[in-house]
Amino acid sequence: MARLADYFVLVAFGPHPRGSGEGQGQILQRFPEKDWEDNPFPQGIELFCQPSGWQLCPERNPPTFFVAVLTDINSERHYCACLTFWEPVEPTQEGPCARDAAAREEEADEGGSGALSPSAPGPPDQLFAPKTLVLVSRLDHVEVFRNSLGLIYTIHVEGLNVGLENVVGNLLTCLIPLAGGSQRTISLGAGDRQVIQTPLTDSLPISRCSVALLFRQLGITNVLSLFCAALTEHKVLFLSRSYQRLSDACRGLLALLFPLRYSFTYVPILPAQLLEVLSTPTPFIIGVNAAFQAEAQELLDVIVADLDGGTVTVPECVHIPPLPEPLQSQTHSILSMVLDPELELADLAFPPPTMSISSLKMQDKELRAVFLRLFAQLLQGYRWCLHMVRIHPEPVIRFHKAAFLGQRGLVEDDFLMKVLEGMAFAGFVSERGVPYRPTDLFDELVAHEVARMRADENHPQRVLRHVKELAEQLYKNENPYPAVAMHKVQRPGEASHLRRAPRPFPRLDESMVQWIVDQAAAKMQGAPPAVKAEKRTTVPSGPPMTAIVERSGGLHGNSARRLEVVRNCISYVFEGKMLEAKKLLPAVLRALKGRAARRCLAQELHLHVQQNRAVLDHQQFDFVVRMMNCCLQDCTSLDEHGIAAALLPLVTAFCRKLSPGVTQFAYSCVQEHVVWSTPQFWEAMFYGDVQTHIRALYLEPAEDQDPFSVGEAPLQGDERSALDVASEQRRLWPTLSREKQQELVQKEESTVFSQAIHYANRMSYLLLPLDSSKSRLLRERAGLGELESASNSLVTNSMAGSVAESYDTESGFEDAEACDVAGAVVRFINRFVDKVCTESGVTSDHLKGLHVMVPDIVQMHIETLEAVHRESRRLPPIQKPKLLRPRLLPGEECVLDGLRVYLLPDGREEGAGGPGGGPALLPAEGAVFLTTYRVIFTGMPTDPLVGEQVVVRSFPVAALTKEKRISVQTPVDQLLQDGLQLRSCTFQLLKMAFDEEVGSDSAELFRKQLHKLRYPPDIRGTFALTLGSAHTPGRPPRATKDKGPSFRTLSRNLVKNAKKTIGRQYVTRKKYNPPSWEHRGQPPPEDQEDELSVSEELEPSTLTPSAALKPSDRMTMSSLVERACCRDYQRLGLGTLSSSLSRAKSEPFRISPVNRMYAICRSYPGLLIVPQSIQDNALQRVSRCYRQNRFPVVCWRSGRSKAVLLRSGGLHGKGVVGLFKAQNAPSPGQSQADSSSLEQEKYLQAVVSSMPRYADASGRNTLSGFSSAHMGSHVPSPRARVTTLSNPMAASASRRTAPRGKWGSVRASGRSGGLSTDVGSRLAGVGPPQANGAPPDPGFLRPQRAALYIIGDKAQLKGVRPDPLQQWELVPIEVFEARQVKASFKKLLKACVPGCPATEPSPASFLRSLEDSEWLIQIHKLLQVSVLVVELLDSGSSVLVSLEDGWDITTQVVSLVQLLSDPFYRTLEGFRLLVEKEWLSFGHRFSHRGAHTLAGQSSGFTPVFLQFLDCVHQIHLQFPMEFEFSPFYLKFLGYHHVSRRFRTFLLDSDYERIELGLLYEEKGERRAPQACRSVWEYVERLSKRTPVFYNYMYAPEDAEVLRPYSNVSNLKVWDFYTEETLAEGPPYDWELAQGPPEPPEEERPDGGAPQSRRRVVWPCYDSRPRAQPDAISRLLEEMQRLETELGRPPERWKDAWDRVKAAQRLEGRPDGRGTPSSLLVSSVPHHRRSLGVYLQEGPVGSTLSLSLDSDQSSGSTASSSRQAARRSTSTLYSQFQTAESENRSYEGTLYKKGAFMKPWKARWFVLDKTKHQLRYYDHRVDTECKGVIDLAEVEAVAPGAPTMGAPKTVDEKAFFDVKTTRRVYNFCAQDVPSAQQWVDQIQSCLSDA
Repeated sequence: MARLADYFVLVAFGPHPRGSGEGQGQILQRFPEKDWEDNPFPQGIELFCQPSGWQLCPERNPPTFFVAVLTDINSERHYCACLTFWEPVEPTQEGPCARDAAAREEEADEGGSGALSPSAPGPPDQLFAPKTLVLVSRLDHVEVFRNSLGLIYTIHVEGLNVGLENVVGNLLTCLIPLAGGSQRTISLGAGDRQVIQTPLTDSLPISRCSVALLFRQLGITNVLSLFCAALTEHKVLFLSRSYQRLSDACRGLLALLFPLRYSFTYVPILPAQLLEVLSTPTPFIIGVNAAFQAEAQELLDVIVADLDGGTVTVPECVHIPPLPEPLQSQTHSILSMVLDPELELADLAFPPPTMSISSLKMQDKELRAVFLRLFAQLLQGYRWCLHMVRIHPEPVIRFHKAAFLGQRGLVEDDFLMKVLEGMAFAGFVSERGVPYRPTDLFDELVAHEVARMRADENHPQRVLRHVKELAEQLYKNENPYPAVAMHKVQRPGEASHLRRAPRPFPRLDESMVQWIVDQAAAKMQGAPPAVKAEKRTTVPSGPPMTAIVERSGGLHGNSARRLEVVRNCISYVFEGKMLEAKKLLPAVLRALKGRAARRCLAQELHLHVQQNRAVLDHQQFDFVVRMMNCCLQDCTSLDEHGIAAALLPLVTAFCRKLSPGVTQFAYSCVQEHVVWSTPQFWEAMFYGDVQTHIRALYLEPAEDQDPFSVGEAPLQGDERSALDVASEQRRLWPTLSREKQQELVQKEESTVFSQAIHYANRMSYLLLPLDSSKSRLLRERAGLGELESASNSLVTNSMAGSVAESYDTESGFEDAEACDVAGAVVRFINRFVDKVCTESGVTSDHLKGLHVMVPDIVQMHIETLEAVHRESRRLPPIQKPKLLRPRLLPGEECVLDGLRVYLLPDGREEGAGGPGGGPALLPAEGAVFLTTYRVIFTGMPTDPLVGEQVVVRSFPVAALTKEKRISVQTPVDQLLQDGLQLRSCTFQLLKMAFDEEVGSDSAELFRKQLHKLRYPPDIRGTFALTLGSAHTPGRPPRATKDKGPSFRTLSRNLVKNAKKTIGRQYVTRKKYNPPSWEHRGQPPPEDQEDELSVSEELEPSTLTPSAALKPSDRMTMSSLVERACCRDYQRLGLGTLSSSLSRAKSEPFRISPVNRMYAICRSYPGLLIVPQSIQDNALQRVSRCYRQNRFPVVCWRSGRSKAVLLRSGGLHGKGVVGLFKAQNAPSPGQSQADSSSLEQEKYLQAVVSSMPRYADASGRNTLSGFSSAHMGSHVPSPRARVTTLSNPMAASASRRTAPRGKWGSVRASGRSGGLSTDVGSRLAGVGPPQANGAPPDPGFLRPQRAALYIIGDKAQLKGVRPDPLQQWELVPIEVFEARQVKASFKKLLKACVPGCPATEPSPASFLRSLEDSEWLIQIHKLLQVSVLVVELLDSGSSVLVSLEDGWDITTQVVSLVQLLSDPFYRTLEGFRLLVEKEWLSFGHRFSHRGAHTLAGQSSGFTPVFLQFLDCVHQIHLQFPMEFEFSPFYLKFLGYHHVSRRFRTFLLDSDYERIELGLLYEEKGERRAPQACRSVWEYVERLSKRTPVFYNYMYAPEDAEVLRPYSNVSNLKVWDFYTEETLAEGPPYDWELAQGPPEPPEEERPDGGAPQSRRRVVWPCYDSRPRAQPDAISRLLEEMQRLETELGRPPERWKDAWDRVKAAQRLEGRPDGRGTPSSLLVSSVPHHRRSLGVYLQEGPVGSTLSLSLDSDQSSGSTASSSRQAARRSTSTLYSQFQTAESENRSYEGTLYKKGAFMKPWKARWFVLDKTKHQLRYYDHRVDTECKGVIDLAEVEAVAPGAPTMGAPKTVDEKAFFDVKTTRRVYNFCAQDVPSAQQWVDQIQSCLSDA
């Protein structure tokens, strides 16, 4: 029972103490005067009586009534029913009132004036003051309060004859039951009667009509958002002008929240004086009068609901999470059906006549029923996630939030997450979690109606029926007795408030009221307490929970198969079938992304632990750890699915023995997961385990079976859940004796305590890293740190709070010590222990004990871990494949041994299993090695399905162009690791992630060493020079014993002289020359004159070539003559050095040694071709007009038109350009130009006049207008059409007689004739365009043309006007600069090797990036210019190419022109000469452009030479039969010109090479044959062994000029840029590529028949050319193989090929029985080769030599011939010439005794009957004859005797002597028969003579 009213209070108006206009409330009387013991008087009632403030009123207002709610300190609500009426203010009354309130005199008059001031200017006769009757109660019976206060007011106003004291006394003593559905009639003793009905259960809120009104005022959507806001702890503010409406709205909102109770600030009516409460940081529900709307608008985070206007305003910064779908939409639709039933029928044609509309009260209950269902759906199954932590003395219950979210499938749902974290839900758990208590509607609904609700989901009518049923129950709860006896309460008459009241409300007699109260109290004491016993039961748990939405796991639909795979893999691991397990592992790791598979893994492993199989070997351990890590990596910090929880017991069970006494458990390998540093996870785990143990305490032993996992909902069969056990125990508790109770409490407490110790251990296992000296991974440590600062405040509404400073900020993470880790872990565990122990009621003594224990536990564990860490370091890391050591070149040394890395895919499809074919070879796991020459990765693919393929990727250190650090995930464990990305200009990219075992210091060392090798401080530090070189820094050069001055001294003299010469000059103009190597790396000193610049005048003596050269100079000359240039000049007929001094002037050009000391131009060769008429001393002056002193010199002459090609650097400001800018041609008399310009003009004139055609040519047309055309534009501008064809007939005639030309590509045969408007048209003037962008027919070029075209840079030749009298003409073109080449190449690299896999790989994206690079456009321009020059030369004009500094684009153009014009340069030997002459001798700056040293690092890599090779490759594609070398040869040079393996492409000029002693090596120095220093030597050696550089389609037509198409559409991307072989790395280091692809010996069956065994060739892995060689290579290999099998030394491939070609030519003869022609490419004319066939010594026996005529049968030839595959360093292919040009009658090997005191030596002897000689050579393929015995001088041939030093094993009869007139030669054959043969042959020769 409870009092209906606790206090009755009378509050009246009183003036404000500070005299403001407002008054304040004063309590006139309160009853009872002293507080009740159980319920003190609430403070602040006077504020709540008049929430808008106490004010006087000019007229009398009707009485008002509302109920305010006050909450006391124990969060009990007090309902204050307030009835306010107005009484006139008596001026006399004011004084006593004021004094009554406070005994101060001055207030009276102030108050009076203040009160009168607001009166209107009307008659000031009256003001009215409010007075309030207040009833304070803890019960919520609003109507009873309204009636009771109304009765009191009525008695006062109507003057009824009833004592007010009696009424008040009765009111205060009226007792009514709290609940239970009783009905009570009360009377206050004024002839009144009221019936009070109590609700059936007090747990259900009473709402009357408030919910329905709320929906009517605000609408469905708004109320739903308010509902969500209140649940997720946002601030809600109601506004209305009506106080009653405010309290109703607040009451309605609270009723909706049932079964949760709102536990924050709740003030339905907030007084004006307390408005600042609105800025509180905690959530609230508050109502405020609409008059204060303005104040509400300033609040930024408050949701404002305006009841009068029907709006809800949500500020921008507030996000209200909506209900999870589909609940949101379902709830919405049901609400609309309840509120607006006509909506469903609105569209019907024949609506039913009447609709039964529920009453407002009923509608209210229906709306509440909807929300009750909603909660039942949301919280369904919540009891399965309750943890019973304690049962006695009071139940302690915790809710496993994560498991609930996980099993409902709502992990991501913001709404539910916030609700579960909120205070209301915590209250719900502690109140409703109790297993034994009275139940209510919600409990039944959530336990029994879930299935029905699920079934009804899609049937709105059924849902509605359910809602109505629930509404009935709710209504019945509020109104248990429908037939209510009528109330009878007197009310005042109409408008009674306007009548003048007889008197003010009287003062009541306190003592009388008190007496009535005391009487009632005394009566109560005697009566027994009428307590209705609560019916307590076990709360039903209901069905286990299900997900709100069955999310169809599209990803893991076929989960049964996946689980099967997981189970199989685990059983393989435990059965030790590691290979099987390895195969399944990738599938398992993929499957473990699904929840079911992870749970299955935990269960399977659990079974193995139970079967006592927890001690594993290393491999098993490894597999188990990997699978666990994979499971855990997808776990969130909450572990919703209980995976980490299931694995926790397992990680402490599985272990491996490292050494005796040292065991490593799995936990040390699975620590890197965020879940372990989450306190909520540990709490949930702890409570779960505690529950299991507490349950076990009370179960019979038979029942005690440990359920498998914490979050696992259904427990099988009749097993009782912990809640059932607890409920039973709570029921029995009162019946137990005190001792028994004590004992149980103690048992439970010690259970919790022991679990706390257990968990302190467990947590230290998972939080302390294995290597405690290293600080933890950042995120892990941050995790621990975060929690130290976590505030569990209400403000932030999240558990961990926002992250304040991580712990220990000063020390930072880097230098944190081990103790720091320990400290952090101890603090973490202590916080955990504090929290769980206080929550679960552990005694304070025990808690103190725990705090002492934790540091010891941690310390002990650290000590154990140290041993484990030490031992595990010793373990061979078995899971990692063993490092595959790369094969090294001779002389290549390892600088850094293998660092374990993962090679990651880099965006190329090859190797990544893309459409390029083949499996995913990358990512691969292996190691990166750094050698003196290369960076090499070797490893295996991480995907075990690929198989045991070795992946190799390497590139020369020198080719490195960019290195950047990256942070990437390792492919296996997905950990973030440091990595490196290395990009090379050989189009390789190593994108590597370092293995975790590689420390950052090792990685840093790798970078530093790489940098050191890539950019040595000095060129002498490069691989080519350190390899077996005498010049190794730090080693003194050996003194060489030699008769003449050595080449080394020569080069020294040369440099010295040059320096002397240069030193003598005075310097007039400083300009850049590349610094010599002594000056690289340091800036030249300021004061010292730049000795590298070349000055104006040289002493004449040094320049005039005198016939009497000093002997050392003569040596220099002879060595210069040996250079490539000189050999080529002689071939071209441009003169020889010997004749150049004394020859007749008929030759137009001569070789000038003017630059032999490199004094005029550092970057030119020593010998230059200049016009005959120019003296050497004039050259010095000419050179000044050109950049870098590179004056024009001849580099090629056309054999047919005799036109010459010249090259030079660009012009300086003065010079030709100045010349052209002069108005008219300067005559010698009035020349103002300086001497050098004149010299230059003379020089050009000399060039022109040296050409036979132009020596006397007079009138001619010029190429005017050429200057206006860009090279880039394809249609010339109109101005370019100046020149016209003077005679069309002549033109066509000349076209007929034009020299033969050959047009591009085998494909483009059907071309239309006509002229091109491309480059050529600017020569001709006009002409129709030609297909394919081909240059024009040569016929259009007219005979009268400029003698010399100077091709210059457009920018340089601006404003030049051609002069008609000159014989030369300028052709300005636009060229690109070196930096553009560099930029373009960078983009090309990115396009071909992107660096990271593309998001959507498509051919288009590659082509787009290729186009952006503009590489092909540059190649197009180069080819275009070159073809233009070829045309000019072919038509007889000379051309001077004078671009940039004369060493980049000039070199490209000049080389291409020669290659196109002269077939010689298209042979292997010719191409070598071309590169040596134009690129090396003429000073292309290889070291500068390739950034070979530290000094060049900033300039970067500029691939000028590579671009030239690409152009050659484009021409090769279009003319495949014109080149003797194969495309591989070009790639080979492209690779090795940057690799620095050979010395050929080092340094910037011949001068520098001489200075370093590289150019002329001493003959004595050839001691190490293995190290080829020159790339040419290497090519030559390799060509002897394999046809890899040879083009079988080579069938040149004589004197061909090639004119390739240059349009971008005709160009192809060079496969050098895109192809890659992962099987062996780049194929350009031939020794490293594993031999020719013959099938291995053991595969061959004994019969030796050809193999037909097939093998898989992966395009992305194997080298296709090696795996599937072309037919000819294959046949040549087959021949070699068969010969080897027959036990004969195999023949050289070239000999066999030449024989085949020769036989092909013989086929035409009638008796020719040659090989079938199908073997040959075509029957195009071939070079004739006479057919000599030889036998050479095999392992035994002599060698016979037969001379076969060409027409003898080829069949026998093939079988009997033999040729040994010997290496030779002689000139390429020269052996074949010797074989053809000489007549060899008989040949073979003989030992010959040397002259006096010389040993016996084996020599190759040739008996030549024709020349009547016996010649001998060093060996079979030697081209130089070492000696001749003239048979005419032979006197006798006789048997000889062995002498000292003769071969031991030979029979004595094999010796014979040949006696000549000069001396006796001693010979020894290999055996007796061959000796006899020789003697017979020589004898027959002698007799023939």
